[in-house]
Parts: sequence; structure tokens; C-alpha cells
Amino acid sequence: MTKRFESKKDLHRESKAIKKFLSAFNGSAIKLGPNDIDYKIFDNDGNAICYAEVKGRIRDMEDAYPLPIAARKLVKLADKELEGVIVWACNDGIIYGQPSKLKGAVRYGGRTPRPGAANDQEIMVYYDKQKELKNGNIR
Repeated sequence: MTKRFESKKDLHRESKAIKKFLSAFNGSAIKLGPNDIDYKIFDNDGNAICYAEVKGRIRDMEDAYPLPIAARKLVKLADKELEGVIVWACNDGIIYGQPSKLKGAVRYGGRTPRPGAANDQEIMVYYDKQKELKNGNIR
């Protein structure tokens, strides 16, 4: 079993980011299981409209690029029956986009390996700034 490294601070950042994302269209979300995508998103009428993966990015939006995500997360989003959205939770806001509309670079990377962490180094996708990426301030 893989050890979980998300702290209360990480989960708070994720919650704040998804609330900001949902506020753009009065949507709602349910948190999915620990080995799934983060959220299933619903419109104002309760219809499922997409899935969202929230990634912590401990930088201000202007310094957040390139935006990283594990390729395995993109595969999980692509395997869902609805469109996917990635939301990067930055210090001062969110950056989000639909992976199917983004262009990124693939390379092996990640973070400095930690004892017990299976996914610190893996195949990653990095997105530079592009018009398909939107943002919203949290402050």
C-alpha cells in the first residue's frame, strides 16, 4: 500500500481551489476515493459535467509555469466518461484547463524522492502558459 503524503494544509489548499473553480458557474463537487481523480463536478442543476484533478502549486500564479501533472493522472482523466479539468492551486489563485485542449511537454521528473513514496519520480507532463489555460484569483 502506498503511503499518503497529503497534509491538512495540502487538503485545505485543494478545498479552497475547488471552491474557487466551482464559484465560476455555481457548481458543486463530490470528493472521490484516494486512488481516483479528486472530484466529480456537477452543474447548478445537479448534472454531472466533468471530473477535476487538483494539483498543489506552492507558487504565485505568475511564477507557476511550467505547470506539472503526472501522466498517470491524465490517463485517469481520459478514462472517465466525461471531460476532465486540471486545477492548479497556486498561492494567490487557480489556473485551470481541459487536458484535451492543452499542449505540453512529456519528460521523466517529479519531486525529490521521499522514503515510502511510490510516485515522486514518474512520467510527467509540463504545460507552459497558453490561451487554453484560465485563471482566477483567490484573494
